[in-house]
This record gives sequence, C-alpha cells and structure tokens, in this order.
Amino acid sequence: MRTLDRITIDPEVMGGRPCIRGKRITVNIIVGLIAAKHEREEIIRLYPFLEDEDITQALQYAAWRSNEEEVPIHRA
Repeated sequence: MRTLDRITIDPEVMGGRPCIRGKRITVNIIVGLIAAKHEREEIIRLYPFLEDEDITQALQYAAWRSNEEEVPIHRA
C-alpha cells in the first residue's frame, strides 16, 4: 500500500489530530462532510486550498483506522 503523504500529525496543529497537509482541517472534518452527503466539489468550494486527492487520502486514512491496517503516513 502506498504512503498517505497528505495526512500529517503534528502536536502543534489541531492538538495532534490527523490533518490535511499540515493545515488546520482534520481528517474528521472531511469524513464528516462526506457522511453528511456533501459532494467533493462542494467541499473544495468550501475549502479552496483542498485538492481532490486530499479528500481521497482522508477517506483512505479513516478506512485504515477503522480496519487497523498498517499504512505509513508523513509526520510533520
């Protein structure tokens, strides 16, 4: 499996929760928006610094956490 290079964990950013590329948007926010039936295009309009691959990796990270598979992530 490939590295989730867009997911970062930094104790100084959002209390160490998994974020997208060191920005102050957590994986949880993205997953919550998807769960609330927001389309990817709408999420990118709400957060214009996000890219489609950020959303994909947020979902992959959430799936990994729920399945407890080992996936390397980038540490900020």
